[in-house]
Amino acid sequence: MALLLAVGAIVVAGMLFPSPAHAAASPTYYVSLGDSYSVGYQPGPNGAAGTSTPGYTVYTAKRLNMTLANFGCGGATTTSIISTIGCPDVLKNTVGLQKYPTTTQIAAADSFIKSHKGHIGLITVSIGGNDVTACASSSNPIPCVGTATSNITTNVSALASDLRAAAGPNVQIIGLTYPDVILGSYVYPTNPGGASAISLAQLSVVAFKSLINPALSAAYAQAGGSFVDVTAATGAYTPLTNVVKTKTFGTIPVPVASVCALTWFCNQGNIHAKTPGYTLEGQLIVKQYKKAKK
Repeated sequence: MALLLAVGAIVVAGMLFPSPAHAAASPTYYVSLGDSYSVGYQPGPNGAAGTSTPGYTVYTAKRLNMTLANFGCGGATTTSIISTIGCPDVLKNTVGLQKYPTTTQIAAADSFIKSHKGHIGLITVSIGGNDVTACASSSNPIPCVGTATSNITTNVSALASDLRAAAGPNVQIIGLTYPDVILGSYVYPTNPGGASAISLAQLSVVAFKSLINPALSAAYAQAGGSFVDVTAATGAYTPLTNVVKTKTFGTIPVPVASVCALTWFCNQGNIHAKTPGYTLEGQLIVKQYKKAKK
């Protein structure tokens, strides 16, 4: 009898306190979806072909002690993430890369989430930027963004609902927006501070603050997700009348200086973040995650 009790105690202890080997076989996953921001894309020197870097996902995974599963795809839009089979722009050195040549990004992520039920710690989504990029060169940027935002609302609402259904009610879903890189048009490519550059910079702030970000926030909220306003965190809503002196561009508005420091737009006209920009996004995600856990 004593032997049986001892064996029973060992079995129960094993169930309550899994062995290190078992624990190692059951990691907590951080699932990332989205566009080139979600895979940490950065351009090469002088506009050369770029590559995937650790970005915000690796920072987040390390800080939260989770295993990264990255489904991101360069060039993705709110339409392609739902309907395009495979990823036409796979960056092979993406940390945590998940390939899905026969299905869509959302379907692949849903399948992964369902097959790892109980082991999903966080889901983040960075999508929508490629839906509005072309509006910067439109003769009427705000109506263009308005039309794109309607599409973003429909698609991201469906995307967030899909993820919630796959993950269940308790997994955190955090949606991201972007730095307002178009503020960089104030200095790039020519005529720094010219009337047209100032006008486009001002309109870009309106587009993010009044159209894009409210739409994204509402879409994630309806599925019980949260939203990180990267645009605000990078200082985009600071008045353009607040100026600072820089070595490269002279005296420019504070929000322009911020986007120049955090992204490649002012140097190359490239919309992607530099390492400090991605690091800031990772910090914002970790802060939001921990806030929601309290």
